[in-house]
Amino acid sequence: MKIEKVTTPRLYLRGFEKTDVGFAMSVWNDPEMGEYLPDPSFENMDEEYRKSLETLGEDETCCYLISESKMTGERIGTCSFIPSEDGVAYDIAYCVHKKFWGNGYATEMAQGMIDYAKQHNAKKITVVVNKENAASNAIVRKLGFKIVGEKSYKKSGTDLEFSDYQYELEINA
Repeated sequence: MKIEKVTTPRLYLRGFEKTDVGFAMSVWNDPEMGEYLPDPSFENMDEEYRKSLETLGEDETCCYLISESKMTGERIGTCSFIPSEDGVAYDIAYCVHKKFWGNGYATEMAQGMIDYAKQHNAKKITVVVNKENAASNAIVRKLGFKIVGEKSYKKSGTDLEFSDYQYELEINA
């Protein structure tokens, strides 16, 4: 799913390109940065998974984005959203490279996606956060999200099972 570039105070959120695969893997599949993600770690990746990353920019249901610094052009992290078929709800996700942790970029990325969804008449935004991910739980709570449920998943390539909170943010017209 392609969209126009989203602009935040310090970032551009632009469409995912094939040249972003290495960066995305460096974040999602790193044992520390990808700890709370369902993606496999480097040692559990197979060729099918690697190949699937090359086509993320053409995905028709999910909009995969790369966040870049407006000042330097350096990639900061990844984010995505999936609008419901009727466009009323958006499910968002975000991940920041660890060298940029603690600078407010995850909050800014999430707010940028919230603003985009509002501009496109969304009524609700959802996000799923691992229960143990204190930083991300703090971010979504600060942005006004409320817990509406829980779910669990297995990390790809392992027997590790994780529990998530399901959050919702109601958008007032």
